[in-house]
Amino acid sequence: MIVGGHIALIANPRAGRGRGRRDAETAIAALRRCGSDVRAYAGESAAETRELVVQALAANPDVLVIVGGDGTVSGIADVLAASGVPLTLVPAGTGNDLARALGLPRRDAAAAAELAVHGSIRVIDVGEVRSGASTTPFLSVAALGFDAKVSDRTNQLRWPRGALRYYLALVIELLRLRPMEFRLSVDGGTEVDTPGTLIAVGNTASYGGGMPVCVGAAPDDGLLDVVQVVPLTRRRLLRLFPLLLRGRHLQHPEVRHQRAATVRVSAPGLVVYADGERVGADECEITVRPAALRIMAPAERKSRDA
Repeated sequence: MIVGGHIALIANPRAGRGRGRRDAETAIAALRRCGSDVRAYAGESAAETRELVVQALAANPDVLVIVGGDGTVSGIADVLAASGVPLTLVPAGTGNDLARALGLPRRDAAAAAELAVHGSIRVIDVGEVRSGASTTPFLSVAALGFDAKVSDRTNQLRWPRGALRYYLALVIELLRLRPMEFRLSVDGGTEVDTPGTLIAVGNTASYGGGMPVCVGAAPDDGLLDVVQVVPLTRRRLLRLFPLLLRGRHLQHPEVRHQRAATVRVSAPGLVVYADGERVGADECEITVRPAALRIMAPAERKSRDA
């Protein structure tokens, strides 16, 4: 598409526990073999990455390549959307759920980078979480309730390392499990009290590296998928998880599913996570910006989800 064109590449070297650095080197080499003029930047933090994106866009690249995870992309989604410059994502995070939804190569940095040259532009929606004075873009799923508390607990723990820390957080939150007293309004409707275990609001189907909580959600339909799980005991929640992992939970009587453009949620002790980052607390409004972001995807892919 842009053989010989100017490509700006922004890498998060720390993404995926160092995978970002290795994948950036692979991506740069692959793009240069394609004859592209690659100008590379590396940001050590979210703030620095954002500044580098602004700097790179000022040089009018044909495509911006991001080497990082979902959180890296959502952190610059508003800047990129305003520019109109297409994004190429080289997935180097932990979950890579946006790449999964779009059918991007997730284990081949060279193939992912080469979409900047050989891919087709796909226009996708961007979600937004407004909580307090902040507005945060997201691309996959906003989690509210039990799953968000597990993520929050994982971030608070300093021991053990790796996956064991997540499992310890899961056990702690299972022991503390109580129904959340959600108040919910959909598309400007009346607020209703709807106690539950969790609410997930998805622009794409999965979070957490492939857990299809909002199975069927499409990132280009102009809507968000809202999945609610009613109050559950610990045993019933554990029995629901295998169905969730297989994407079969929406038919379960304890799960409610609808599509909406705007969702307002509040609850005592509410924690909100999106794209793996804490983005709000107590109350929030979650909306969608249809057709906001241009992203390079495999040219032959026709289906909506991975």
